[in-house]
Amino acid sequence: MVFPVKFQLFGQSFHWHFILETLAFFAGVRLYFYLRKGIADPVSDEDRLWIMLGAMVGALIGSRLFAVLEAPAELGQLSWAVVYQSKTIAGGLLGGLLGVELIKKLIGVHVASGDVYVFPILLALFVGRIGCFLMGTDEPVYGVETSWPWGMDLGDGLIRHPVALYEMAYVALMALFFYLIRERALAPGERFKAFMILYFFWRFMVEFIKPYQPLFFGLSSIHWSALLIFLYYYRFLCRWTRKLLPL
Repeated sequence: MVFPVKFQLFGQSFHWHFILETLAFFAGVRLYFYLRKGIADPVSDEDRLWIMLGAMVGALIGSRLFAVLEAPAELGQLSWAVVYQSKTIAGGLLGGLLGVELIKKLIGVHVASGDVYVFPILLALFVGRIGCFLMGTDEPVYGVETSWPWGMDLGDGLIRHPVALYEMAYVALMALFFYLIRERALAPGERFKAFMILYFFWRFMVEFIKPYQPLFFGLSSIHWSALLIFLYYYRFLCRWTRKLLPL
């Protein structure tokens, strides 16, 4: 396999990334509507639309903000084109979360509303990362050089960690975990909180084998986005830590 992997159409070469990114979005949306049919949603249809709007606007802003902060040395040369093309899933999830919480406060919704999104997000993450993997080093989802036997040449002649493949495997394990606990009697919202903690724990750790630029105190913008999530869910983390490690 030669990276980046492209397909031919009308004599032109095109990346798979945009197609798979679009497919990830539609697959996630379709799974969301399928799953909603089988649950009694405590949120009205109108409020759910407002919440989804808050999620999309927040994700749009957060994904761009944290993406441009991944390269702090280049902040002085930013253009609108660069900002528009830059995006990161971690920033999108963080921004989407803040957008949802803001909208819920404005419309007076006080019940947890995120559990139904867990499997759709996991599906979208998995499909989207296929596109990132096929982009090789043209998409910043690759690792530093490695001597591990599964290291790969992702297009620049160096043997690197295939971080996109690692994430696909991790997301698949997360999906299995949430499937296995699907019958557990958890409080509303706890599945989504657990998803966010598990995913951002992964992003925090895997960032150390990526060629990142430090933002503050030797940590990248992705590290800081993870720390913000851990801080936001501090009470949830403490409660579940006490359950798992009773004193």
